[in-house]
Amino acid sequence: MQKDKWLFEISPRNNLFDLNLKEVWQYRDLLFLFVKRDVITLYKQTILGPLWYLIQPLFTSVIFTLVFNNIAGIKTGEIPPFLFNLAGVTIWNYFKECLTATSDTFKKNEAIFGKVYFPRVIMPMSIVVSNLLKFLIQIFIFLFFYIYFVLKGFSIAPNVYVLFLPVLVILMGMIGLGLGMIISSMVTKYRDLTFLVSFGVQLLMYLSAVMYPLELMRKKLVNVEEGTDYSWIVDINPIAHLIEFGRYILLNDGSYSNYGIIYTIIFTVFIFFIGLLIFNKTEKSFIDTI
Repeated sequence: MQKDKWLFEISPRNNLFDLNLKEVWQYRDLLFLFVKRDVITLYKQTILGPLWYLIQPLFTSVIFTLVFNNIAGIKTGEIPPFLFNLAGVTIWNYFKECLTATSDTFKKNEAIFGKVYFPRVIMPMSIVVSNLLKFLIQIFIFLFFYIYFVLKGFSIAPNVYVLFLPVLVILMGMIGLGLGMIISSMVTKYRDLTFLVSFGVQLLMYLSAVMYPLELMRKKLVNVEEGTDYSWIVDINPIAHLIEFGRYILLNDGSYSNYGIIYTIIFTVFIFFIGLLIFNKTEKSFIDTI
């Protein structure tokens, strides 16, 4: 008897690291539909709609300027404090949105995952892509204020490293996706992680030098009199290196180290593949534990 030939055969993956890009490409229309859903339905019944993309970073930057620069007296050199904070907030927001949105992938989409088959990795990928649109809108607003301060006479200008901005964005998206897939897989068994993520992200923001220069943070973490040195917290935080590098290429302010960039790239690739490993393993049996 001749063996039947099937067009598609659904079976568990043998290679946990297999991205299965061919199948993802076959489902690219579904990816675009998820992106469209994320962008349109998020603010569909709101009054201001997409303007919330602009309000959040602007208000956050204003509050940071009032609290950290005007009240706490943190100096930003020749860079206007508001623009300094807006650059950090814009870069941070892309990472934060990718992490928080992907960290609940299995739980939020259990109804879809339990009824129809498609490459599960499309869901977190669509979140990263849809957040990229928000990032582009916020970068446009940053450029608006950038030009405004230049016309006001402030001596600010990007440097040649601005060409690496797309690489910076890719790294932020990858590390957010990797951590998000790890947390999403763990949430299927430990629901408490959902609350821990929102709390942990707030703490991480303060440890990532979003609202103050990275070098200042290093100095404040060293106490010569007591003989304590906690500056290593900065050195092991890849997000802090990315934000500082982002401000450096956009505002030509601050500094970066080759060690920090190389460490961040290695950490990002590592955490992405670890996240993919855990995600692929969890998707086989998550429906039994969710």
